[in-house]
Amino acid sequence: MGKMSLWRRAGAALSVLWRGMEPAAEPKDRPGAFREAVGVSIDADEADWRPLTGDERRDLSPLSKARMREIAYYLWRANPLGNRTVELPLAYLLAEGIKLVVEDEAAQGWLDAFWRDPINKMGTNLPKMMRELAMYGEQCWPTFVNEISGAVRLGYLDPGMIATVLRDPDNGRQPIGVVTRRDAKGRVKKYRVIVNGIDDELFSKRTREIRANDFRDGECFYFTVNDLQNGDGHSDLLPLSDWIDGYDQFLFGELERTLSSRAFVWDVTLKGATPEEVNARAGKITPPKPASVRVHNDSEIWDTVSADLKASDSTEIGRLFRNHVLGGGTIPEHWYGGGSDVNRSTGDSMSEPTFKIFSMRQQVIKAILEEIGTYVVRSRLLAESGKEPDPADAAYHVKAEFPEMVARDTTRYASALQQVVAAAVGASDRGLITEELAVRLIQSVASRLGVDFDAKAELEAARQEAETKSERDLFADPPPPLGKQAQASRAGAGAAEQPEDNGQAGA
Repeated sequence: MGKMSLWRRAGAALSVLWRGMEPAAEPKDRPGAFREAVGVSIDADEADWRPLTGDERRDLSPLSKARMREIAYYLWRANPLGNRTVELPLAYLLAEGIKLVVEDEAAQGWLDAFWRDPINKMGTNLPKMMRELAMYGEQCWPTFVNEISGAVRLGYLDPGMIATVLRDPDNGRQPIGVVTRRDAKGRVKKYRVIVNGIDDELFSKRTREIRANDFRDGECFYFTVNDLQNGDGHSDLLPLSDWIDGYDQFLFGELERTLSSRAFVWDVTLKGATPEEVNARAGKITPPKPASVRVHNDSEIWDTVSADLKASDSTEIGRLFRNHVLGGGTIPEHWYGGGSDVNRSTGDSMSEPTFKIFSMRQQVIKAILEEIGTYVVRSRLLAESGKEPDPADAAYHVKAEFPEMVARDTTRYASALQQVVAAAVGASDRGLITEELAVRLIQSVASRLGVDFDAKAELEAARQEAETKSERDLFADPPPPLGKQAQASRAGAGAAEQPEDNGQAGA
């Protein structure tokens, strides 16, 4: 790449900014030195090689994380491809709205009040919260609980203000506390990460003491994406940033080439002129204006000359770069204006992996919202009764309901359902499969139409309904008397069924 990579360009300014925020003692023999290798500081003596398996941390260094956040924000704000990589999944997941539901009516009222709270404004703020989760890879939301009513409000902590996330010393994948950087007044806050439950039942004595003694500035939610079990979150744009920037540079280069290829100069030839005559004419000549008149004799020839850059068609090269970025984001080409070679059949097949990735992120958002909703219900119950809700009580199980991500094409599923029903019933009647398995086959296709049910429970309900219907038909009132025409028809049919008398009846 002709230009410096986006990571390197962003690093110079951020390193100065970081030193201002976090002054660190430098070795006397290397004043101002700062080295970094793939997010890990190099030893002062480069001969002391460090094995890859010798460091249990797999996160970026603080400087690299700050650079990651700044680059992600820049690409989302200024680059169309970077913006689409973040916004497109967000639209599929949240555009139709989300609702928290619970069986208990009082608890449902608490959830609705939390959602519509004038500070929380979840309908407005949820897309912003999930956007930053995708851009920065982590989110921290301090909570504020009304001591009287137990009502919950969410705050916001900028990811750049997170200094350390402390994890359970007995369980490395469980964060237990968040430590902030010093603010303008030199203050540091320590938040206890919310875990729905009783600490005495969830953590060891050592962990409980750490949470109780070291984190006294309140509670917070802490969520991450694109992380490992014991690592911090990373931006969705982290593996794509240099390629998005490269594609951006490529397009600007093509723009400059196009402008250059359209430029031209006037070439004037003077036949038989001496150098002195040429110089004299050159001092007088001026480029003609549009719609002007130019008069000359046959010894003066005017012509336009443009640059022949000998550049090949760059369409395929641009498509290669673009698809490399879109493929990394699991976005089909035809979702970004590249639908010239895509028909409906290939478009549907290309979209399936994308919706699988979106569904996986949807499960993360679902878990986040259900954890927040559970905390809202717990806080209310603790304020009213002083007791924790029973985890086994289904009345307080909060669920996040999402609408359909895309409109379903029911035509093919309806046709498939008809065929599966016929095949399943036929196999069951012949004793090849059980009735329960037949219903499961039907349920697998019905779920594609948005109808989900338990096959065993549905089979039992169908059997009881059939038995009830049979009993109702058995004890039903006798049918009304037939009309004269119907009686004559039945009598004729009965006579036709009697055997002919061949004269042997008496015998």
